[in-house]
Amino acid sequence: MAHDDIFSALADPTRRRLLQTLRAEACSVGFLVDSLGVSQPTVSKHLKVLREAGLVSMRADGQRRFYALELPAFHDLREWLEDFLPQAPVQNLVAVGSYENEVVHNEISQQATAAAQQLGRSVGRGLEQVTGRAQDFLERLPKPKFGRKR
Repeated sequence: MAHDDIFSALADPTRRRLLQTLRAEACSVGFLVDSLGVSQPTVSKHLKVLREAGLVSMRADGQRRFYALELPAFHDLREWLEDFLPQAPVQNLVAVGSYENEVVHNEISQQATAAAQQLGRSVGRGLEQVTGRAQDFLERLPKPKFGRKR
């Protein structure tokens, strides 16, 4: 597989849109024309470039042509690109991501704590008012008289 051909094929935005559309399943040329909103000759021209680069395959079904991604080509490309990615920075990014997650978690935790404290104070004030009113009400009730009737 010639990486130059692949990168050349991927350089065009219409071809990248075609690849995005083909991610889910094989599609007919007509479906791709409708999905992308470009002419059939334009879609066919771009599919030819993608096919020649080994990124898509075509199967005929009567008069219709269906195109699908050639996943092995993408796996080969990924393996080739991985050689250029240093491992340590990726681990550092994971550590930074963990730190950022911890910071976000702490911020959310602090906000939740503040909200819970405010709610607790509101409930406490409401409870004090209710118990104070209940006590006033009970004090105003006539005292029951127990004992013998005379």
